[in-house]
Amino acid sequence: MKDGLYWVNQFKTGAVAPAEFYQQVDKKIQTLNPQLNALISWDLAQAKKDFNQGNYNETQTFYGLPIPLKILGQEKKGWPATLASQLFKDALAQKTSNFTKKIIASGLVPAGQSNSPEFGFKNITDPELYGVTRNPWNLEHSPGGSSGGAAAAVASGIFPIAGASDGGGSIRIPASFSGLIGLKPTRGAMPTGPGQYRGWQGASIDFALTVSMRDTEHLFLQLRGNPKAAPYHPPKDEWQDTRLDRPFKIAFLTESPVGTQVSDEAITATKKMAAELQQQGHSVTEIAYPVDGVALMESYYLMNGAETAAMFSGISKQLGKALTQKDMELITWGLYQYGTNVPVEKYIQALQLWDSAAEAMEKLFSDYDLLLTPTTAFPAPRIDQDLQSDSIRQQLSAIEELSVGQQGELIYQMFEPSLTLSPFTQLANLTGQPAISLPTHVTKEGLPLGVQFMTSKGQEDLLLQIGYQLEAQDLFKLPAAYQ
Repeated sequence: MKDGLYWVNQFKTGAVAPAEFYQQVDKKIQTLNPQLNALISWDLAQAKKDFNQGNYNETQTFYGLPIPLKILGQEKKGWPATLASQLFKDALAQKTSNFTKKIIASGLVPAGQSNSPEFGFKNITDPELYGVTRNPWNLEHSPGGSSGGAAAAVASGIFPIAGASDGGGSIRIPASFSGLIGLKPTRGAMPTGPGQYRGWQGASIDFALTVSMRDTEHLFLQLRGNPKAAPYHPPKDEWQDTRLDRPFKIAFLTESPVGTQVSDEAITATKKMAAELQQQGHSVTEIAYPVDGVALMESYYLMNGAETAAMFSGISKQLGKALTQKDMELITWGLYQYGTNVPVEKYIQALQLWDSAAEAMEKLFSDYDLLLTPTTAFPAPRIDQDLQSDSIRQQLSAIEELSVGQQGELIYQMFEPSLTLSPFTQLANLTGQPAISLPTHVTKEGLPLGVQFMTSKGQEDLLLQIGYQLEAQDLFKLPAAYQ
């Protein structure tokens, strides 16, 4: 399969020159991107120049392989840093992020930027600044979000690896919707900073979307490690090999943590995987959802609001003016207004709830090696599927007139249609445990749907191990470009 390391080997053996491969990428972009809108920037000449003038050598694991960076936070000095928001449409990065520095050190060549929803608040990708991104499997459907542009760029075969990030499922949701591998590492396992290290209080983390387990593993090993200044670091066993030489003990569930509907396809995909694992000799047990999913989602939205308010407070001071509804999309405005009213004690209590959930999940992982769930409850939504009602939009436009309690209820209602699509991914972000979406199912309508495995903090090795097993048995349903 022509994954990232396949092309790196072509470069190192001289079978294909990097410049020749860049030309191939450029041709694909010119052909495919007009209909996908996966990339919001790409410059062939600049990509060649950066490779030729960069400190690249053949000892690097991903020597010469181009990779698009997500427009949301994966900064390279001098490149656009818009966060997919009209408010920052002319902003340029003043520094290169530590994550991007690690990308470069691994041999990857940042080349172009991928589309994302404004500030990453959605599980689809349709920012007003850049427009809608479409799914290569079916152009009438979304590739997901917030790493939707990255997913479309990989699923279409333009790039075998794309930078992505995950604050509530933003790697795993597009992986499920686009037939890709999506690893969300342990909190603190990936580089953060400089300057800003917390990323939604550790809920958000950078990594990538991939098409092979070897790319996933090698990239994880190359990128892991957070600067000492960062507040979050994985446990020591993250640096050890914890792979098992015995069958796994696996818990699984298919019920939504927030009481919403789960599609028959998602239930089928998960139960089929559970049966397959049992047939392979693993111990598989169905369990009830282990924590209070509704309370956790309420705390998640409260954190989103408070973090958004803090961000805009700084921006307002910097610009010397108050920000208005016209400066941002309506979802962002709603979170901003809610966040300005969130009591400090409620914010602290929300974080304490995350810690209690993390404790409960680690207790679960003392009994089981892995937790299997659907990645998403439904396959990719149609581009024209309205995930908000006119009533909600009307209330959001006047949200500042509501009490903080009413605002919180409105925010939950605002997200409920999109949460129904993907209620399984947020838990790992709030508890800090690693999780991976694997592309093991295609629906009757021909759309991919992933299953998710979650495990104890620092034990990405177990996620990689189960992924390798399923890949070796040809259970992955990858996009046509990789078949």
